[in-house]
Amino acid sequence: MTDEEPLAADEMLLWATLGRLVHALPRVLEDDMGRATGLSMTDFAALLVLDQAPGRRLRMSELATATGLTPSRITRVVDALRAHGLVDKERHGADARGNVAVLTEAGRTRLDAAQPAHLAIARRRVLDHVPPELVPVVANLLEVITAATTDPLKAV
Repeated sequence: MTDEEPLAADEMLLWATLGRLVHALPRVLEDDMGRATGLSMTDFAALLVLDQAPGRRLRMSELATATGLTPSRITRVVDALRAHGLVDKERHGADARGNVAVLTEAGRTRLDAAQPAHLAIARRRVLDHVPPELVPVVANLLEVITAATTDPLKAV
């Protein structure tokens, strides 16, 4: 198919459904997570990435990449988490211009407390609606779409 050809009925259904999903799901997840934990999905993601990083620390640029956020957005997120004592910010030893985000013990405790709610939300909003045998297929399709969206070389 060329870019000028109209979408087939099944393609239009996929496109329209995806459009509804990308607008509705983030809002619902944010609402659920905020009510259950007091954290946003972005806060949770930043804490989780830091928890999984060696030494529970990452350069700000690496944290931005790992969370899919812009450098300015991750700076605002880390500053807010820092104000709550969940993350510290330190100068990077090799590069005085760079900063490193460090998960605090309070941040780890807050992340651990939020994990059960996060898992319940993931199941209730997404995973419970995908038959187990289709989970790898759906995950692969979403990976392909995500790569085409985030990797400029794959979007051509």
